Amino acid sequence: MPDEATADLIFASDQANHNFARVLGDLRRAHLSITHRLRSISRDAAFVADVAAQYPGFPVVANERCGSWYVEPTQKGGSAYFKSTDGHTGQWKFSLRRLNVHLLSLLNDKGGCILVDSTRRGKRMPDALSKTVPIWCCVLNQALFMDDKDAHDLYTPPGVVSASEHSQMLARVPGFVEGLLGLGVFSPDPMTWRQKNLPDHDGKGSKPLRPVWVTPDMPWPDIDGLRDRYNVVLCCTSSRVPQTDGDSEAEGDYIQGAADDTENWAHGLTPELFWNNCQQLLDTPEADLPAFIESIVATGTTYVTSPTSTTSPGTFTEIAITPYLSAGQWCGPSPQPPDSSNVCHVAFVRQTTDAPTWARSPAYLEVGLGKQDKIAGRTLRYALPQICEFVAAFLKKAVQEKTVPSAKIRVLCQSGRDISVATALALLCFCFDEAGEPRTADSPPAVFNKDVIRVRLARIMTAMPHANPSRATLQSVNSFLMDYRG
Repeated sequence: MPDEATADLIFASDQANHNFARVLGDLRRAHLSITHRLRSISRDAAFVADVAAQYPGFPVVANERCGSWYVEPTQKGGSAYFKSTDGHTGQWKFSLRRLNVHLLSLLNDKGGCILVDSTRRGKRMPDALSKTVPIWCCVLNQALFMDDKDAHDLYTPPGVVSASEHSQMLARVPGFVEGLLGLGVFSPDPMTWRQKNLPDHDGKGSKPLRPVWVTPDMPWPDIDGLRDRYNVVLCCTSSRVPQTDGDSEAEGDYIQGAADDTENWAHGLTPELFWNNCQQLLDTPEADLPAFIESIVATGTTYVTSPTSTTSPGTFTEIAITPYLSAGQWCGPSPQPPDSSNVCHVAFVRQTTDAPTWARSPAYLEVGLGKQDKIAGRTLRYALPQICEFVAAFLKKAVQEKTVPSAKIRVLCQSGRDISVATALALLCFCFDEAGEPRTADSPPAVFNKDVIRVRLARIMTAMPHANPSRATLQSVNSFLMDYRG
């Protein structure tokens, strides 16, 4: 379909029109080349570094998926997950899956953070920063600071969010607060949770949250007057809106939000691999980039780790969800069986294997769903009955032998973010009661519904904020539990 710049052009023949469209397509693809993308990312990252220098002491937090591309690893102080779709007009949402509660202790310790994201299509800010984060701040303020009515306001960037949209967003906040409190994350009550988890550092107690915004085309915001009253979330849009007047020759090479849609251009390159090989990538000719990137990817696989994870060298990383259940990632060439009869491993491997071969011992299940992608996520629902029955049998034996206090379940997958997390969710619902204790013959009958699953998922996401179970994988868990007939 022609755009506004070419809609009025008239050609002498259909062939001429076809040739022009082909040339125009080639020009657009050339503009969106890998070279232009990587150089644009590098320029935007330089702006983020300037912001970090302007606000020393504020850790730089990348809003994933693409925020890490714009933050040099030496500067990165953490990750968050705020979706732009949760801020789309008319679809405003506080995610009960992406709580980002882990940011609260960071903000409480440092007095604020710089949250980095980007956007494309000529927008000044991504909806994640202009609307999703403001809603998040407002909901958490109302949930954790019920006694501080002055902290309950919704703050949105002027000139970006209209007064009408602002008021409609604010009208939904009470429902979001109710949904958050219903998860029980701040039990036994929000005030007690706050006093325990957000301790007083400066004699003024923990502080509510206040979003502030910075972009490449606006002055530095003055936050000195806010810091005594708030923990500041400085929402930094790394990309700029390109000039359209043609004055800058360099603008022709610039791509706003260049790190978006990596599946369409990155050839497997990740932010970590980009920064580890930044200068070589920027110096490599466009024609040689795909092969060079593939060689980097083949030799430089980066495993997921977390500051709170425990590591057995060359084997796995894990994060405890409850005293009995953990999830994580195996990091060697293949998973290793447990080294104790009191530990049960459920490990997902890259190969596709037959279900009858999965049980390697009474404490080791090696599940072969193939490449761990969306197809594996959908296939998981057919594997969960066998997985849950296997773990239930392990726990039943531990109850009979009175070894429950030392019993442990580990669920491991290749990424540590998706399949293992969703399987841990299924096990937490299927094998454990509301208090997180293994079910016994005396336990109340298990009830599986959306509320139960949502609460257990919130427990996992609070313990594992880096986790990223896909929609397809979570749907497999819902399908298995909701249809289960024990």
